[in-house]
Amino acid sequence: MSDPLPTIGITMGDPAGIGAEVIVKALKDPQLRSRARFVIFGLNELLAYTADLAEIEPFWWRDQHDRFPANSPALPPQLQSPPYPHDVVVLDYDEFSILGLETHGASRPGGHASMAFVTDAINAALKHKIDAIVTAPICKESWKLAGFDRWPGHTELLAEKTKAKRHAMMFATPPHIAPALAGIPSHKGLRVVLCTIHEPLFDLRNKFKIGTVFDPIDLANAALKDWFGIQHPRIAVCGLNPHAGENGLFGDEEKRIIEPAIMMAKQQGIDAQGPFPADTIFLKAAQGHFDLVVAMYHDQGLIPVKLLDFHNTVNLTLGLPIVRTSPDHGTAFDIAGKNKADPSSMRSAISMAITIAQQRRQSPTP
Repeated sequence: MSDPLPTIGITMGDPAGIGAEVIVKALKDPQLRSRARFVIFGLNELLAYTADLAEIEPFWWRDQHDRFPANSPALPPQLQSPPYPHDVVVLDYDEFSILGLETHGASRPGGHASMAFVTDAINAALKHKIDAIVTAPICKESWKLAGFDRWPGHTELLAEKTKAKRHAMMFATPPHIAPALAGIPSHKGLRVVLCTIHEPLFDLRNKFKIGTVFDPIDLANAALKDWFGIQHPRIAVCGLNPHAGENGLFGDEEKRIIEPAIMMAKQQGIDAQGPFPADTIFLKAAQGHFDLVVAMYHDQGLIPVKLLDFHNTVNLTLGLPIVRTSPDHGTAFDIAGKNKADPSSMRSAISMAITIAQQRRQSPTP
């Protein structure tokens, strides 16, 4: 018999970062814990130490990570039973237990530990032992030191491990009911999908193709329907150049690449519009005129999102057979272990993972 509550897996990220702190602070909220069950892939000793610093009474149970039933046969979600009777369980990788207490900054052991956490979580999600993954920040330098430099980050690793043919990175802020920046009182929130992620800006021209723009539009349209329950998504597409090229005066990428990608999307029945100048379209989206904006490159999309709501922005990976969210911040080595980390983005990432997992249970997709 299936559990009415989804099970959310949370990976601790680099032990020397603020992952343990934001996880403990986010999950201390009984209201959030009442919405799901949680399995934390991490270090019990570090979580306990962090809770003590924050004067939070430990609220979790512990189990050895190799006892987690992720290697048992995969079953459809409707036939799964909860892996534990407890609401929060820490899968303890105690072979790395000293990390985070004595390690500061990037390290080879930190790379090995954070990779173990996330790869085990991916395996559990693929076998339907958990309904979604929330990833705390990793350190790319630690991964490189540990020999994992083939993956620039979580997104690329997840795509490879799940055999996703296409993937895209989405960032989402929640609606806000108080006055905000840029004259947007009670803004509707903002969702942004990136066409390119970790690409040097001057190298973009050589890798910019019609599919580079079409795929994120297509993946975003599916996610808005399947994950967010929006039946008729309205998608705005940014231009690459100033003023969206202004009819070729400032570049021809809009005419050669972006407009054909939008036309392909429209032929698939997608309500995609543009290309729009990037300096105005995000304001219109935040005011509710569009459900999502497709940005051409990393900073074009992330600057407006982080300016609008830095502490509550959530990162999602589209195109995967599993659900993955994460807070939109890094390891913050400089404040790790000092009880200074803000858990808002982690709390939002967990909440969004729960909401999407529930939506998928109600309307499962092939």
